[in-house]
Amino acid sequence: MAVPSASKIVYLNGEFMDKNDAKISIFDRGFIFGDGIYEVVPVINSKLVDRVDFWERFERSLSQIDLSLPVAKDEFEKVLYALIEKNGIKEGGIYMQVTRGASEREFKFVKGTKPTIMAFIYSQEIFDHEFADTGISIISTPDIRWKRRDIKSISLLAQCYAKNEAAKAGVYEAFMVEDGYVTEASSSSAFIIKNDTLITKPLSNEILPGIRRKVLLGLAEQVGLKVEQRKFSMDEVYGADEVFISAATLILLPVIKADGKLINDGKVGKYAPKLRELYATKLKKEAGLI
Repeated sequence: MAVPSASKIVYLNGEFMDKNDAKISIFDRGFIFGDGIYEVVPVINSKLVDRVDFWERFERSLSQIDLSLPVAKDEFEKVLYALIEKNGIKEGGIYMQVTRGASEREFKFVKGTKPTIMAFIYSQEIFDHEFADTGISIISTPDIRWKRRDIKSISLLAQCYAKNEAAKAGVYEAFMVEDGYVTEASSSSAFIIKNDTLITKPLSNEILPGIRRKVLLGLAEQVGLKVEQRKFSMDEVYGADEVFISAATLILLPVIKADGKLINDGKVGKYAPKLRELYATKLKKEAGLI
């Protein structure tokens, strides 16, 4: 599996520079405490897509920890487009991050600091993802995260731990389980389909409000699926007709094996490809490709 890497030119605190020249203070609260918010927005045909939902979630997460974007939204969007142009990226994603900035090491939210703002872009195949047609395997892991998962915090050690457990098992992703039920995957939203019904955990502080999740739920009826937002267990995953994940730069990937157990006899089902194609069409229209 190819791992995207940052392109040459990045943005840091008002300047574009070579990624090797980008430096922050060792006293930055993002570095010391994980005191910051991040977002990822897909890029297709050199255009930002799903941008309205991206801005809504980004601004909400910032407000939840008493932070705000230190530049005007339209000016920051110009920065993101400049990154796309300077790096010549047609398809991929932009990662952006805002931290509370540098201060003395103090646990409370320090007032009066200058936020650190940075962004970089990477190239990645979104439409022609290597596992879109074949599906992926996953494992289950305990969900050991904090209780405000609805905030897109840069404090991701628990997710890194879960993803590393998946890597050690030789699979793509991990479904995190709490009190006997799946919350979400380590870096994606989790869904099952049973008896023509799309099932996913309802929004709360226990999961991130995934943008792809929101769009896919809106598309479900078009492919003949009912929608049920409720908890589901790993036993339901094993016995599902279909399972899939969604995230910013992969749209949707089917899951064909969980904890070594085949789902749908290890074959991609009929609904996941239809949903992926509908979403891909939406993104292509938004990016001016069709």
